[in-house]
Amino acid sequence: MDFDRFIIGLLILRPDAPKLSEEEANKLQDAHMAHLAKLHDQGVLLAAGPILGSSDSDLRGLEIYIGSLDEVKKLADRDPAVLAGRLRHRFLPWMVPGGAR
Repeated sequence: MDFDRFIIGLLILRPDAPKLSEEEANKLQDAHMAHLAKLHDQGVLLAAGPILGSSDSDLRGLEIYIGSLDEVKKLADRDPAVLAGRLRHRFLPWMVPGGAR
């Protein structure tokens, strides 16, 4: 059986995340979403979205990338929310039966 390989990115709230005003948080969220849209348009990001019901958890979102782990890390860690020290990634290689996507 053939398999397609992807990289799962888990977005995790850093325990030392800076405190932001509502205006700063909204601006950072807009930049975060623009970054994800750019990666999607480039064909690197297959899907992304928040983890619902995780208010008591540091897990904030899930992303599915196409590419090598090294390539994905370089692109994903350019996320403004990561650069601002608010979020961090955890990456997991993932595979599914070929053609399943």
